[in-house]
Amino acid sequence: MKKFFYLLLIVITFSSCSEYQKALKSEDIAVKFKLGTELYDAGKYGKANRLFAQIVPGYRGKPQAEKLMFMYSNSFYMMKDYYLAAYQFERFEDAYSNSEKAEEALFLSTKSYYNLSPVYSKEQKETKEAIEKLQLFINKYPESQYLAEANSMIKELDYKLEKKAFEIAKQYNKIANFESADYEASIKSFDLFLLEYPGTTFREEAMYYRLDSAYNLAVNSIKSKKEGRLNSAITYYKSFAKAYPNSKHKETADAMNAELTAQLSQLSI
Repeated sequence: MKKFFYLLLIVITFSSCSEYQKALKSEDIAVKFKLGTELYDAGKYGKANRLFAQIVPGYRGKPQAEKLMFMYSNSFYMMKDYYLAAYQFERFEDAYSNSEKAEEALFLSTKSYYNLSPVYSKEQKETKEAIEKLQLFINKYPESQYLAEANSMIKELDYKLEKKAFEIAKQYNKIANFESADYEASIKSFDLFLLEYPGTTFREEAMYYRLDSAYNLAVNSIKSKKEGRLNSAITYYKSFAKAYPNSKHKETADAMNAELTAQLSQLSI
């Protein structure tokens, strides 16, 4: 019985492969459309996509074109080819703006851009583009059933940009090694970060590392610039202490302030 089952399975497999190969070589677009649809419905998106690619031009202007183009676009998405999925879904939404699938197509296009967003440590061009596309989708379909998911994706992508900017500023602090130019770059980077992301979850850490950079810049400063830098660092301390009186960095920050104040007092003697 087992042998019969395996033999039957082999026959079905070869028959299926043979049918697919015949369809690929066939000049009958209806045959390709029918088998491509069956393969698509069965979740065999790679094979379906190959057949669809052959017949898309031939169905242009025909009643089945709308269904074909959506399946063709979605097959790229299901294959995780997000570059082509984004492009094809945008084409679909543009060509069939009155279709009941138009909203879904544009959403899946924006979701493709979202899926192309890399980890925060890499260049964030795709992340910014994804946010822009998602916002355009929300503006076009403000009552969309996908609104909550779109907003969630924007929030996640915004966080990624925040983390990227924070880590760049923090890196200046870490590599400074008592070089004034690096500490100055760190302070400017944190100032810009806090201005650009006022509600960031990294605000406490950013204010602390800005203070740390200002402290190191001041205590290691040349005499002609020391007083100004000490006063600037003390100002950063006061801002940090006021915003985060119970910070985990409180003890270290207080010690920095004590040293800054002591050195400033020495200058007036």
